[in-house]
Amino acid sequence: MQQKLDHIKTRIRKAATDCGRDPESVRLVAVSKTKPAELVRRAIAAGAGIIGENYIQEAREKFKALDDCTVDWHYIGHLQSNKARYAVRLFDLIHSVDSLKLARELNKSAKKIDKVQPILIQVNISKEKTKGGVHEAQALELVRAVSELTNLSIKGLMTMPPYFDDPDRARPFFKALADLGQQIRAA
Repeated sequence: MQQKLDHIKTRIRKAATDCGRDPESVRLVAVSKTKPAELVRRAIAAGAGIIGENYIQEAREKFKALDDCTVDWHYIGHLQSNKARYAVRLFDLIHSVDSLKLARELNKSAKKIDKVQPILIQVNISKEKTKGGVHEAQALELVRAVSELTNLSIKGLMTMPPYFDDPDRARPFFKALADLGQQIRAA
């Protein structure tokens, strides 16, 4: 596990340096869905500082088993509005806010426990029907509306590009997201 994680971190540092980005600005999220708590514990011990989970019930069980570990927990994947209250109590960052309805539920739940919940707005840059996310054309409107909610803090945008065997083919989708982020900041 340690060797795999070290190899991934080396690749991240090289890729960041090659494109002129500070390697420390890149965050590696180790996805734990369907993995047993003891395997997650090994990943944390090897240096995984952020764990991504997309099943609320599974996350609850892992939190109990790993409550002695210091790690940030991120919710990844589609989040149903009726699970918002659980997500706010469990996760340090929610990656997949794609509607005002969900944002309002998260805000309401965060307000009840006096928390400002960090979130990412998910944008469907690829326009794939099977992917979640707000349409690119509605992203600014959603960001503005969510910005008015006092118990949410937008930390950025995220997207899930189509899967390609060649990772270079995903780059245009991330470039489009970066461009959209600049447009939103300028608006």
